[in-house]
Amino acid sequence: MTTLFISDLHLDDERPFITELFEQFLRGEAREAQALYILGDLFESWIGDDDDAPLAQRVQDALAELSRSGVTTYFMAGNRDFLAGPRFAQRSGVTLLDDPACVDLAGVPTLLMHGDTLCTDDLAYQKFRAQVRDPAWQQAFLAQPLEQRRAFAAQARAQSRLHTGSAMAQIMDVTDAAVHDALRTGGAQRLIHGHTHRPARHHVELGDRVAERVVLGDWYEQGSVLRVDGSVIELACLR
Repeated sequence: MTTLFISDLHLDDERPFITELFEQFLRGEAREAQALYILGDLFESWIGDDDDAPLAQRVQDALAELSRSGVTTYFMAGNRDFLAGPRFAQRSGVTLLDDPACVDLAGVPTLLMHGDTLCTDDLAYQKFRAQVRDPAWQQAFLAQPLEQRRAFAAQARAQSRLHTGSAMAQIMDVTDAAVHDALRTGGAQRLIHGHTHRPARHHVELGDRVAERVVLGDWYEQGSVLRVDGSVIELACLR
């Protein structure tokens, strides 16, 4: 059976057609899969597991339906939804994954990552990431009322757009050194990640062997899914 991988849906109220496409995907192709892996940035922002926004509830309900149908679903936090925790997992029926995570995929040792830690040349982002991943920062943030957290998330999105527009493209992409180090440390033959929104398959020369890096696509204008069935791999668009 096929194992599916998606990331970078960035679901929000501004693009309802993408939420609808995701729900169609969960009711259709995903129901026939062995497992579904969501490798981060499912949401444009996630301000805490107590978020009572209609979209948050709607997506969790859709994921729970998939889980009840018998499809094992895994979720790895991204840079937009790093606050998704146990309550989100329980309501959605997903299993939370650490970043990185190693899995055996049809006999191939495979490393799964969101991908943001591979962009080591983007020093401004890495500094921000270290701040918001700090447990003390998260505790203080989650103690704020929902409306204050929503305002912070909106401001952070605006700053992210400015940073993306001003930073050079190569700075926001992964570095070869980080990819090589991740594959070697994980003892993996394949790396699957998102974050960069540059879907492609790459050969990675590691000196003594050749590995593969698969980059998942985003869901801004269309859907993107990686299908793995034994030795058959397909990176496809959904409309």
